This record gives sequence, C-alpha cells and structure tokens, in this order.
Amino acid sequence: MNSYAHDFTTGDRIKLYRQRKGLSQSALAGLIGRSEDWVSKVERGVIPVDKLSVLLDLARVLDIRELVELTGRNLALTVHSSPEHDSVPAIRHALTAISSRLGADLPGTPLTPDELQQRIGEAWHAYEHEVDRYAIVGPQLPQLLAEARHASRHAAGPDEEQVARAEIGLYHLLQVYLRRVGERILSRVAADRALQLADQIGDPVLIGASAWNMCSVLTSTGDVAESADLARSAMEITAPGDDASPELLSVHGALHLAAAVATMRDNRAATAWDLLHSADQVARRVGTDRNDWRTSFGPTNVAMHGVHLAGEEGDATEALRLADSINDDNPVLPLERRTRYLVEVMNANRLKQDDYATLYMVGRIRKASPEEVKFFPLVREAVRDLLKRERPSYRAELRDHAAYVGVLAG
Repeated sequence: MNSYAHDFTTGDRIKLYRQRKGLSQSALAGLIGRSEDWVSKVERGVIPVDKLSVLLDLARVLDIRELVELTGRNLALTVHSSPEHDSVPAIRHALTAISSRLGADLPGTPLTPDELQQRIGEAWHAYEHEVDRYAIVGPQLPQLLAEARHASRHAAGPDEEQVARAEIGLYHLLQVYLRRVGERILSRVAADRALQLADQIGDPVLIGASAWNMCSVLTSTGDVAESADLARSAMEITAPGDDASPELLSVHGALHLAAAVATMRDNRAATAWDLLHSADQVARRVGTDRNDWRTSFGPTNVAMHGVHLAGEEGDATEALRLADSINDDNPVLPLERRTRYLVEVMNANRLKQDDYATLYMVGRIRKASPEEVKFFPLVREAVRDLLKRERPSYRAELRDHAAYVGVLAG
C-alpha cells in the first residue's frame, strides 16, 4: 500500500461516515432532500459535490463538525475548485464597478459598434482556439468592459442596439471564462446582465443564447431544476418555423442540450435522453457543425453530449462506445469545446478503472489546454484516483501530472 492509499475522495468519505451512522443510501438521500441515485453516484465518484450548501447538509446529517472531514486535504478544491486565477481581481473590480463610472475616464472617442464587436470577437477567437487562452484573454476583459460601457454611454439611435449586441457577446465570454476558473458567482452576474440586455432587445436568438449561457452557470452550481426550467422556457421562445435561420436553429438546439444535462443531473434520465434525441433532430436540420453565438451546436456536439449523459448515468461502457464514433479533433469545433469533451472521455475511462487509458487522456488534456487542465475538478479527481493505485511503469509520468495540476506537493 503506497502513501496515497488513504487520500480518500469526498465520495469515499461520505460513504464511510454514512456507514458509520448506520444509514442506507436511501435514508441519507431522504435526510438531505436528494435521491438515492444521487447519493450512489456521489459515493462512486460519478458526479462531484460542488455546492457548499450540500456539503453543509451532509455534515449536519452525518454529525461531522469540520468540512475537512468530508473533503480531506482538498477542502479548497471542493468549495472553490482552484486557486484564484491571476486575472480575476481586475475582472471582479470592473464587473462590480459602479456603472456610471466604469469607462468614464477613458480618453478619446468611444469605439464604434463595429470596432467594439471586432475587439470582442478577437477575444472570443483567442479564448476558443489558443492553447494559453486564459493568459491571453484574462487581462483584456477589464478593458473590454470599460470600452463597452464607454461606447454604450455615448451610443444613440441604431448604434444603441448594436453596442448592446456586442455587450451581450462580451458578457457571454465573461460568463464562460469566470465559470471555468471557478468564479461561479461572478459568472452568474455576467450571465444575468447578458440576459437582461437580450430581453430588452427582444430578439429570440439573443434571448435563447443568453438563456443557454445562464443555464450553464445554474447547472454548474447545482441549481439543475432552475436550469432545466429556464432552458424549456427559452425553447418556447426560440421555437423554429419552417424558414428558421441557422442561428435560431443552433440556439434552439443548444437549449435542448442544456436542458438534457440539467435534467440528467436532476435524476430524470429518460427525459434527458429524449431531449438529446430532439437536439439531434434539430442538428439534422442545421446539417453541419456551427458555432453561432458560441454554442458549438451541430451533429458532433450532440454526439459529444451523448457521451456526457452516459457518463453522468454512470454507464462508462456506453460512454466509451459512443465516443468511438466521434472525431474529437474536428477543427470546426473550438479547441475549448474539444478539450471539455476529452475530459468526458477521460472520466469514462476513470469509471472503468482503466488506469492506462485514464493517464493517456490526462496527458492529452494537458497538452491541449495546459492552463485549463488545472481548473478541471474531474481531472484532479482522476489523478488522485490514479495515485492510489500507481504502478512503477507509469509512476514518474503520473507524479509529473499530479504536481502540475496541484494534487501532489513537491
């Protein structure tokens, strides 16, 4: 037995304390307002406990005085998935600044709507395609917020809506950037502002895209019922007619995928698969992979979500079977989306306890996104699992990855 054998996951610890209390999975589920299936998935490491309120409920029911007893030495990783990214303080300051003052001291003429849209588009392109996307994009975001506010303050007539559309795209970028680095509260602030602007404009495409962004935040914080409800409401707003544009179809389909993920996490698997099937029908109408409003919607992304749903269900065999037919190097999809998919495949191999395949996928993820790999809770969980069973044949490689993602000191 190596020195990491007792580095239990949160799921391991919940199971241990539940059994010490003499509770069944069903009994524990009832006491915390969750399903037996949810408890089973958490204990098996299929899904994480990433909401502080849930940890507190578990601690109360299991008579645990300190959360560290549930999370071990990785308490910070459970409550806040990673150390604060260097870019966050400046972004937080700009995002929470008094609206009337943000950008007020910028010199010169405000950017035109086209100039603002170009600047935001360049930032989006870097985020979606550059390996070191966080280092590139993070420092730009506070300035972009100031420039967008400056432009909005001086816009008149038709320019007002064009600037607002650009701002929506910027808030979408802020939402995903902040969520990926673990700043979910700030991410929700950005998503909410985008949704407010979209509602003011009244364009179904904008409303749908902004609702899809908000669903991503809600699902990530465990508010899955609210996420599914929002997605369904937006699906009604974006319901496409026979002459629907590709943009509307893409947003409508993406909302189906968001609803499917949220519904699966709400333990309604049959409904989730029905939603995926409906998304596939929309993708067939679209006909090809697209990226309207950064949704990455199309046949490939629908197939990738099938892998995700199977993994969420705990069916790693089915997840890997579905993955066999997917081209994960499709250049049409942003690198950021492809990297997230690699994490899904890695997790399926982890659930199968195929250590060599899991380690191989960790290496691929690190190569594809050397910054972002540190912010994936599932990657860190996989590395911790591998450390429990490390073998001489891959010890050096594993410990290098472990040190890199921050789960092994030294």
